[in-house]
Amino acid sequence: MTHHPPLLAVTDAELDELRSRLLHTRWPTPWPVDGWEAGTDPEELGRLVTHWASAYDWRVHEAAINALPSHYADIDGTPVHYLRFDGEHPGALPIVLTNGWPSSFLELTALARRLATPSRYGGDPADAFTVIVPSLPGFTFSPQRPSLTEPPQTHEVWHRLMHHELGFAHYAAHGGDLGAGITSRLAEAHPEAVVGIHLTAIAGPLTYDAAGVTPEERAYLDSVAEWSTEEGAYMHQQSTRPVTLSYGLADSPTGLLAWIVEKYRAWSDCGGDLSSRFSDDFLLTQASLYWFTRSISTSFQPYYAYARRLTRRVERVDVPTAVALFPADLSRPPRSWAERTYHVTRYTRMPRGGHFAAHEEPGLLAHDLTEFFRAHR
Repeated sequence: MTHHPPLLAVTDAELDELRSRLLHTRWPTPWPVDGWEAGTDPEELGRLVTHWASAYDWRVHEAAINALPSHYADIDGTPVHYLRFDGEHPGALPIVLTNGWPSSFLELTALARRLATPSRYGGDPADAFTVIVPSLPGFTFSPQRPSLTEPPQTHEVWHRLMHHELGFAHYAAHGGDLGAGITSRLAEAHPEAVVGIHLTAIAGPLTYDAAGVTPEERAYLDSVAEWSTEEGAYMHQQSTRPVTLSYGLADSPTGLLAWIVEKYRAWSDCGGDLSSRFSDDFLLTQASLYWFTRSISTSFQPYYAYARRLTRRVERVDVPTAVALFPADLSRPPRSWAERTYHVTRYTRMPRGGHFAAHEEPGLLAHDLTEFFRAHR
């Protein structure tokens, strides 16, 4: 398949409009609280907004994005954008990588390169993967699904992309966050094609006997409930009234940045210091992608669809499954809890990293993927 023409051709007028909106932000009245206590820290946000409006060079990042190995496939009339990194070894195992929210395909590129060309990172060329990184429907360059209720669901789109469009009889899959759910449903629906899956999050069992829950599992469930109370407001809003939220975020780049930067700080292994894990330019490029593609509102759809039970639930995944848990991620389920839903054959607790592991710790993640799939090539 040929390369698509440049994906991004942001006009000077669009750039000028973004800068004008940033420079004319109508800031809220400050609260008598410290730092990040009640939400995104105004000083940190103010610094990032100033950088976005002045020193940040979008054209450099636009050129880098347009230089990526991008393609489009037509899946039953719906365009799907994806990156393809061909493996350096002829026997490379195909793998589809799926991001979560508030991420994008861009966050997976460092991992994709390590998997496709391991020899550049001190690895064995025989461990190479051919890596496919699709953009989720409604995220950046893939338009939203035309209907919330009509099939195919995203996991079926991925199978048609990998199997029918790209011709891979057998392939692997990896995902975290929303991508973990899609990867799990993909494996459940197509065990004849999916050789194994690698996850950084899991789907819990649909039903369980509370009397049979172990103390470790109980502590985990309590921690999930506590996290939901303290940190889960965004999910509740995106699941129930996402369109109301989207008006503000689609209109204000400062509001958009505030909404996603809070998550990059809270969910990463940054110890409260964003800059220890993410450069300003990385954060602003992610925000710019959402801004210029007008996709923050459509990126909420998976939450709404799941809450409305329009997304199929994961019941049982029988293909070999690896679970890799990063210490700063949203939850760290015990192996026994994962085994209630999955055929777990590898379970790894990572020494560092968080929700954005593919960007935070691509080396650790690539190593775990390589070790797991070596037995499934």
